[in-house]
Amino acid sequence: MTDTAFAISLADVEAAARTIAGHVLETPLVPSPRLSALTGAEVFVKHENMQATASFKERGAVNKLLRLSDAEKRRGVVAMSAGNHAQAVAYHARRFGIPATIVMPEPTPLVKVENTRGHGATVVLHGETLYEAADEAHRLAGEQGLVFVHPYDDPAVMAGQGTIALEMLRQRPDLEVLPVPLGGGGLLSGIAVAARGLNPAITLIGVEPVLYPSFHNALTGAARPIGGPTLAEGIAVKTVGTSTLPIVGACAQDIVLVDEDVIERAVNAFATLQHTLAEGAGAAGLAALLKEPERYRGRKVGLVLSGGNIDTRLLAAIMVRELERAQRIAAFRLAASDRPGFLGKVASLLGTLGANILEVSHGRLFLDVPAKGVTLDVTVEARDEAHTAQIEAALVREGFAPRRIHPRGLAEPQA
Repeated sequence: MTDTAFAISLADVEAAARTIAGHVLETPLVPSPRLSALTGAEVFVKHENMQATASFKERGAVNKLLRLSDAEKRRGVVAMSAGNHAQAVAYHARRFGIPATIVMPEPTPLVKVENTRGHGATVVLHGETLYEAADEAHRLAGEQGLVFVHPYDDPAVMAGQGTIALEMLRQRPDLEVLPVPLGGGGLLSGIAVAARGLNPAITLIGVEPVLYPSFHNALTGAARPIGGPTLAEGIAVKTVGTSTLPIVGACAQDIVLVDEDVIERAVNAFATLQHTLAEGAGAAGLAALLKEPERYRGRKVGLVLSGGNIDTRLLAAIMVRELERAQRIAAFRLAASDRPGFLGKVASLLGTLGANILEVSHGRLFLDVPAKGVTLDVTVEARDEAHTAQIEAALVREGFAPRRIHPRGLAEPQA
């Protein structure tokens, strides 16, 4: 199928690149030796988190806004979003002097609401879901004569997002695989048309959270359930775009579903190995590599880090969880007679072993402890899994009867 059957063409994406030039950042495509070592692929990262609002959404928003007629600009625009699209439209609408109304679901976190207001938009809180917010946005568009700026199912928006591929292939013409975060399809469809137009042999992979397999269902006829809390809320879309579906179906070699724990690993890898912030949706491409490393091994892979708007408390929790998964943080429950010096003996032993004590809690009231006994819950930081095993073995030798405390509770006593 040629791009003549699609809502956009390579020429549209090239025109969008001329339109948005000077209004959005041409972000760097950076080689990542550490992510390459982690995955076995030769990885290059396109840092769209460096845009003014930390997301690729600015590209489509600018292309759409600058294509409006003077009369449309005077009347203004309306958009529906709870995240990056809202901020992109609000930010650039203010730059261009275009009145902007953003409809957000009522449960939208206050920080996102205030950030959007801070960019000069009128924020309307309506409904419990994005779909209820969309209905209200369409109502306002009809009532007030506003132009509705769709987050993904709009040719101007799709073409704007496709400019990412033009830049990537100009910076690295030898890229072989592009795993792209996939929600409503605006990003992947734009990238697909541009990338295939420049290099028909390039492999395109759409990456969805396993909880939101919307394109997977639409293209395979599957009926996997859709919904649930996901770290990749930026691509948690229940309904695919009517304009994006044909492009994704024709151009994507595969739709990969990634689990939440793999998305967490990808967010953590960006933070610790690439030293950059990635929200869950922004890390989806890397999650695909972590899920199936053999598929990409030895190939030149371009990752679109599509956004970096992640709550710092959530990022901290993810990083601690990854330390626990790697057994660099471990918790033990120790038992002994309630005698002076117990805590000192444990602390001395752990210090000798090179373990860093993070937290200690005494317990004397547990029913599985003798009346004259005591338990000590101690959380330590270790170098790696082998070091944690060494610490546990030493606690056993010293008679402290350690039991591992995992995030889901106590492990079974050792035989």
